Parts: sequence; C-alpha cells; structure tokens
Amino acid sequence: MTNNDIFKKLRVALMLRDDQIVEILELVDFRITKSELGAFFRDEKHENYMECGDQVLRNFLNALVIHLRGTKENPKNPNDVLAKHKAQIPVKEGASERTEFKAKPKDEEKSRGDQSPSKSKPASKKTSKKEYPKGNNKIQVVEKVKFNFGKNKKS
Repeated sequence: MTNNDIFKKLRVALMLRDDQIVEILELVDFRITKSELGAFFRDEKHENYMECGDQVLRNFLNALVIHLRGTKENPKNPNDVLAKHKAQIPVKEGASERTEFKAKPKDEEKSRGDQSPSKSKPASKKTSKKEYPKGNNKIQVVEKVKFNFGKNKKS
C-alpha cells in the first residue's frame, strides 16, 4: 500500500476536506497548498498526479494526533472532533437526512456491562423432545457400538 493510498483512506475515513487537511498540517508548521494536496488524490494516470512523500504523510499523522487529541495543556475528545467534521459536511439537495447506523446487540440485556443478564429469559432455546421424537424415521447409517475403552467389565 502506497503513501497515497494511506492518505486517501484517512481522508475518507475522517471525512476531511482539502482546506481542513491544510489547517491540520499547519498545526505542525507544515505548509502545503490545496493544489499540491489535490495532486496526491488524483488518478495515477493523470498528468498532474504526484506521489505523496514520507515527509508529508509523517507530518499529517503527527498533526492529526494533535488535531484529534489536543495537547497536554488543552486536551480534546476525539469523538467530539469527528462529530464536528461530520456536521460540517453539507447534505446534497434531494437527499434525506443522514441516518446514523449503529449495530444493535442481539440481546440488549446480555450486552449490558453494568448488570448481569436477567434470569427470566433462557440463554438459548432448548429443543424439546416433542420436536425430535425417537422414531423420526431417520436412516441409521452406522450401527451403534458400545466402547469399553480397554476396561474389562465384570458381569
């Protein structure tokens, strides 16, 4: 994976615009223009494509840590910063509001970390004997064999 691929994936995952990336890079005193930045995100076959160097990616990652976490003197909550980025993305015309997709646990009581699951519900559904009676007309492929595991049984 090239530096450009890493840079592109970070940009998409964090929902960053070019001007935001320029501001983030300025946190570590690394100056880059929007046109230089756009060259990293072009197709490799494009005439203005430019390979993202190690120095650019290293400075971006260091600046991103400061942007998301803040400094020791002024710490930030990364989730708040990401929510702010998401709120800044304009909604396209004709599109409905963006919905937040969160995976729901299968059993909400089991997934709670603060309490143990209630005893009222069984953990799993047990099959009753009525569902699988003895004479269920299955063809027996292998005859039943009783093993004594090397022990002589005295009758």
